[in-house]
Amino acid sequence: MMTSNFFLKKYFSLISKNLFEIDKKNFEFFIDMILSIKKQNNKIIIVGNGGSAAMASHVAVDFTKAANIRAINFNEADLITCYANDYGYENWVTQALKSYAEPKDLIILISSSGKSKNITNAAKFLVERKMKFVTFSGFSKNNHLKKIGKINFWVDSKHYNIIEMIHHIWLLAAVDKVAKLKI
Repeated sequence: MMTSNFFLKKYFSLISKNLFEIDKKNFEFFIDMILSIKKQNNKIIIVGNGGSAAMASHVAVDFTKAANIRAINFNEADLITCYANDYGYENWVTQALKSYAEPKDLIILISSSGKSKNITNAAKFLVERKMKFVTFSGFSKNNHLKKIGKINFWVDSKHYNIIEMIHHIWLLAAVDKVAKLKI
């Protein structure tokens, strides 16, 4: 049986190994995109499923409160079930974006596997509409979501909790960097 000490060392080494693998050029570009949204008084929309949806809620609140940027997420059960019932679960995010996203908004799409059909369909829709979006994914380096996006943050892991924690830290780092700039 694995001791707690051994487990924790291995677990936290996986996190720290991946945490610093963030693409620094993409991160700076992401910060510039966020600052542009702030200056133009547009909004950020953050979307994910499961744990990534919970993360989207937290990050949206922090963008709004700490960085003074309007940010929303789609976590209302009535919104999700309404669109999923009428258009299918794989299309609900696209339909919500049609209702809420404006051309100059920034969309953040999160899928740990990079295979969530509702998220990848939304990415395709955003490409068609020539809208700005950033993806966060894990698992396969060539996952479907990463192939669609131009600005991607990918975690080299197949463990949901590792991927989600790293995505969360990277997103909150962006919030904190923008908040410190006081623009």
